[in-house]
Amino acid sequence: MALASLSFLLLGACSTAPPLACNGHAEIPVLSGWFEGEEVFYITTDVSHADVAEAKGANFAPRLADALPAGLPLPGRRSSVDKVYAVTNFKQESIFASAPYPMGSASRDTAYSPLWQMVKVTWAAGKTPQTLKSEESVLAAVDSGAVTLEATRVVLNCPIVHRGAKGALPGVSLAQPVR
Repeated sequence: MALASLSFLLLGACSTAPPLACNGHAEIPVLSGWFEGEEVFYITTDVSHADVAEAKGANFAPRLADALPAGLPLPGRRSSVDKVYAVTNFKQESIFASAPYPMGSASRDTAYSPLWQMVKVTWAAGKTPQTLKSEESVLAAVDSGAVTLEATRVVLNCPIVHRGAKGALPGVSLAQPVR
């Protein structure tokens, strides 16, 4: 009995309604970003900081900041939040530290989370900015002195919904992503 109740609870906690007979889809801005040198597409639904939420047209959700671990980051400490890199002084798409693969319920990538801690990337004076397309390229730019990083307390809910040739969430199709 307890197992059946638990199963029902788990199935009902975040269940989705069946598609409506008519008007069974929504339009939401899809943004372009980078992961390991490949273009990915994501949506932004919730942000822990009011000004950032307003700028991104997302829900202000201050409790998302509670997902950040207390104290300094320690090697091996698991968290439900990964890093997304936002360049502050050069126009380019965000760079993600992880992405689901394969897309959907078959994903076996245990590193992926749709919750992201915003890390600001700033190009140093006198350095020529270039498009960074992976976390590795961001860290290499840090090592060379080309950029500096500033971890923020801003957490965003930005699920990756499409990975180009590597697939998309079921039912997701791209008309034209926002750039």
